[in-house]
Amino acid sequence: MHSIAWWPTLIVLAIATGTDLHSRRIPNWLVLPFLAAGIVTSAWTHGWHGLGQSFLGIGLATLVFGLLCWMGGMGMGDLKLCAAVGAWIGPAQLTVALVLMGIAGGIMALCWAIGGGFVGELFDGAGSLIMGVTKHGLQPHPELTLNNPITRKMPYAPAIAVGAIISFFSH
Repeated sequence: MHSIAWWPTLIVLAIATGTDLHSRRIPNWLVLPFLAAGIVTSAWTHGWHGLGQSFLGIGLATLVFGLLCWMGGMGMGDLKLCAAVGAWIGPAQLTVALVLMGIAGGIMALCWAIGGGFVGELFDGAGSLIMGVTKHGLQPHPELTLNNPITRKMPYAPAIAVGAIISFFSH
């Protein structure tokens, strides 16, 4: 299955990264057919087990990225892209990919902050998010959301791509 998933995943992640970097959007015309193809391919190649694994991958991505979307820190395009990847690779490999996505995203954010000269602001924001969760639970931070026009926003498709692609070599 994973050899089947390699090329479609690589191609979709490359296009999604390009569009996210260019327009800060990940288009539905790219992600939704990729998600559907992942479900169909999993079912076709592995029967009911493959279908179950595909839906578990979608569920895991929805759980993790859905929480981040609900808190206002991630866009729905990122959620749909990660869910589509989960449909192709299943929950076991997606777990590895999610850890790698987090590491890649953290490194990207730090490099972006160093290059832009706002490292202090990055750490202040991270501290506010952590302290906000401990004080108020999983509620969106009033200032650090995608809806706030003055909040810095980083395209996350490159981190999703890096994590997903590296997960193929570790699984």
